[in-house]
Amino acid sequence: MTSNEYPVVLTLEGTDARDEEVVDANVAVVNAMYRELLGPGEIAPNALRSYFVDFYLTQALAGGFAQYVFTAADRDEVDNYVREGLKGMGANAHLALFDRAADAFGALSEEEAEIYLDGEWDAATDGDLPDAVQAMEDLDAAFEALLENEDITALNAAWLREQEGLLLLQGEELSAHIALRLEQVPDLEQRLADAEQAALETAPEFELIIRELCDVAGYTLQAITMGDPNYEHNGETVLAWKFSTDHGEFLMIEDDDEAFMLNPETKEIVAAVEFEDADQTLADLTRQAP
Repeated sequence: MTSNEYPVVLTLEGTDARDEEVVDANVAVVNAMYRELLGPGEIAPNALRSYFVDFYLTQALAGGFAQYVFTAADRDEVDNYVREGLKGMGANAHLALFDRAADAFGALSEEEAEIYLDGEWDAATDGDLPDAVQAMEDLDAAFEALLENEDITALNAAWLREQEGLLLLQGEELSAHIALRLEQVPDLEQRLADAEQAALETAPEFELIIRELCDVAGYTLQAITMGDPNYEHNGETVLAWKFSTDHGEFLMIEDDDEAFMLNPETKEIVAAVEFEDADQTLADLTRQAP
């Protein structure tokens, strides 16, 4: 099945919901699909177009086109979705304004872009804004004024309601639908491995240490539940991290050069790892049997 054959899915009981609820339902579904590692090829194109039009609207209202530029991870891809979405839902005036803003921003010098994106300009000291930057500010003002005559959310919601093959799913129905799409992903195992690696690269140090301790013990980490800054250990108050595994609940505590995995009931040390300093990552931890 190609992406063009996937239906738009909304988590609603009916399409008579308020415009904001309809648009938010699509956003919720797309986010759920992204979390489950479905990519653009496994999501309905119009669902993505609606999603990124709402993203553009949210960012532009929060901080103008500058905010959109800051937060759009891949401008080429996102710009295309926004353009196609605005065209598809009939927001023609907003499409024209978006094109004007994108072209004007692209024409800014490096210094002008920095002034516009930083939003800091002391008129008393530096005089009037550079003309090109003032033009961007004027386009931001035009965007908000245009919303009064061409309501993006209303057009977006109406467009979603009329999608061919639209599915309305709730709770477990949505989970089952996403699972069916995942079954058709040929490289799912690689995506899962890549996502796990990416998560490790951004994980806090205590999580890396807990994962290493679980590896040493031969247990599977299920969840890190909380940190207890007042845990009593060997007559001292220390920070203890509570976590669960497939073998039950445990604690992680550290001293100057070692971390321990403790059974909270028996106080038995289940596993230990040594590390040279507090900034080491999982790859640098030295495994040590207890």
